[in-house]
Amino acid sequence: MKHRGRHRRRRRGAALRAALAGTALALTATATLISASQASVADDPGALKPLTSSAETGRLRVREDLVPQRSLDRLAAAMGDPVGVGAVLQTTDRTLRRAADCTSDDRESLPVTPAAAHAYCWDRADTASAGWQPASVTTSGDADDDGLWGAHRVILAGWTHSTTSGPAAERGLARVAFVDAADPDRLAYRWVLLVVPVDGGRNYRGLVSGVTGMVWYQDKLLVTARTGSAEALYVYDLNRIQRTTADGAAIGRVPGGWSADGYRYVMPAVGSYRFLGGPCSATGSPCPGALSLDRGSVPDTLVAAESLPSGGGHHARLWRYPFSTDPARGGLLAADASGRVDAVDLYRTRASGIRGVLAYQPAGSSPAARPAWYIDHLPGFMGGHGGLWRQDGRGAKAARCGSDVTHHCWTEGGGALSYWQETGEVWALSDRALFSVPLASIDSSLG
Repeated sequence: MKHRGRHRRRRRGAALRAALAGTALALTATATLISASQASVADDPGALKPLTSSAETGRLRVREDLVPQRSLDRLAAAMGDPVGVGAVLQTTDRTLRRAADCTSDDRESLPVTPAAAHAYCWDRADTASAGWQPASVTTSGDADDDGLWGAHRVILAGWTHSTTSGPAAERGLARVAFVDAADPDRLAYRWVLLVVPVDGGRNYRGLVSGVTGMVWYQDKLLVTARTGSAEALYVYDLNRIQRTTADGAAIGRVPGGWSADGYRYVMPAVGSYRFLGGPCSATGSPCPGALSLDRGSVPDTLVAAESLPSGGGHHARLWRYPFSTDPARGGLLAADASGRVDAVDLYRTRASGIRGVLAYQPAGSSPAARPAWYIDHLPGFMGGHGGLWRQDGRGAKAARCGSDVTHHCWTEGGGALSYWQETGEVWALSDRALFSVPLASIDSSLG
């Protein structure tokens, strides 16, 4: 039933897309035009509202909790020496297809305006089931300002499994596609399962969390934690990827070795950040959704958007956490002596259903300059393309799809935005494809 609904939604999206291109829009359908216009106005997130009260900022304070070194060492001693990103890329076993080789449904999920510069769809083995869905993206352009990790150009895409369908052992799990992006004509990837050490490093369990946001900074990968607890983020170390030794549905230690539901590699968490105000809610601590990195801020900052249902009546919060400048704390947030991290640059937007966020402040600009914020959010109705808006304290702008009727020009089921500073590209996801758009093209398309 869900599968048939998806195709109906895409047929509606295809019809709207053709109509807005001027091929078949019945201009005499006044009621339809009024409805679309009202939806466009309702989608406008408006100007950003700064939030400065201690009550507001206090709800975003988190505490760092690092896994003890002895636990990580115990796990590594039992599983064998950890490996790095290069070892995973040397064993890629999936390929991404170029847009010309993708299905019409895959291509239909891409942005209408601005058009993707590069677009790829996933290996058919990974899209045959609706259980796994792509949700977040980050790149070696986030990890290092030269855009490389060692000699590699890499894209990481986070996927989450449904909690209500599919094999019971896989429900809610999170995995990351390590994509070798050295050759833009042939992107290959390998899966790594995210896990969490337990029992003092004597075992591990699968991370059960929606990885709606993910940022690779230095040697750390920060992902959103949505477990119903006060946890906000999990932290992973890209130098601590472990090989499994047994094949089977189990996750963790098994007789004769280590298993991970058939995955060859696991990456154990090395820490987490928890909201001091308790579990997230619309009026308390925010449920973290989209994440990205801003290299133009001083210091570099983790940019975050609140996860709220589209059209639910609540307005989302946007904020940042500064990264530590201490060389001994590479990739971790700027915590005080007690491990607390305070949010900075906090705003309220009238948007909800946010799937991607960027705060862009060009390198070398004045620290007093206000960055532009970009948000990718779902339409306030079922199905169809979402909108990509640029906001500041004065208002918001979005691309139009060749018409003044609607701003629903971005991806279908959109998720995640990641700016690759070295190339000027924004990498993003639809519900079926991985693609990039130059940031300059996004800016020039804004109406």
